[in-house]
Parts: sequence; structure tokens; C-alpha cells
Amino acid sequence: MEYILSDKTDFETGCLFCSKARQGNDRENLILYRGQRTFIILNLYPYNNGHLMVVPYEHTRNVDELDEATLAEMMSEAKRAVQALEKAMSPDGFNIGINIGKSAGAGVDNHVHMHVVPRWVGDSNFMPVVSETRLIPEDPQTTYERLLQAGIAER
Repeated sequence: MEYILSDKTDFETGCLFCSKARQGNDRENLILYRGQRTFIILNLYPYNNGHLMVVPYEHTRNVDELDEATLAEMMSEAKRAVQALEKAMSPDGFNIGINIGKSAGAGVDNHVHMHVVPRWVGDSNFMPVVSETRLIPEDPQTTYERLLQAGIAER
């Protein structure tokens, strides 16, 4: 709720991911890990608890514009995220993917990023169908702390 009610004018004038990466306040911005070419950040509009993203620092719309080293790091960091989420939250499975373009469901369509979404058996209920609402019972700061304790930032 704090984010939903907050002033978001800074993000409306530029790229959300570039802005957060530049700010340097990783805890406030929910940046869990910074790699050489990518960073891992919790999603402010999660599909599920623990929903995070692997984002290249390079501002580009599509994966075909990224070099091989950045693509390799994105996959390596997705693996890091899965391992930490398994340790911290014990999900039954994962959805991992990249939405390219608005028609594909990209919420931020000007900066390519990879979603890592933990899933549990029965995690979908009537709320999304009846009222187009998802229930996320854990505060993002709590999830942030759980993932740090699970070693997401360790090499």
C-alpha cells in the first residue's frame, strides 16, 4: 500500500529500472543483488510472493539487442534467484519468462527484463477471476529480508 499511495512522478518521466539502478538505495528500491551486467529486483506488482526480476543495466527493448555475456548473466542470476527462493520460500515450482512488447504482456516495455515467479500448488483462487485481484500476503520488505537471509547476494 505504501508504494501504491506514493508519488511516482520520477518513474513516469523515465525508465523505472534505469532510475532504480542509478539511485543507489538498494534496500529501499528492493534491489537484492547487483551483478556486473544485471541486477535482481523484487517486483512491486507481484503475481505471487517472491516475484522478482533479473534486469540488465543496458537500457534496451529486446533480448536480441543484448550481447552474449549479458544474456548469460541473466540466466546465471535467474538460477541464483531460484536457489534463494527455494531456500527462503519452498515453492512447488516456478514460472520464468520475458515479455517483449505490450501485446506480450510487458508492464515495462522499454527495458527488457526476466521474471522469476515462485508458484505453489493451489496458489490461484477465485479472486483473480471474480474481481481481477491478487492477494499477496507478504510485505515486499519482509520478502526482501528473507531472500537476503537465504543468500541471494552471496557468491
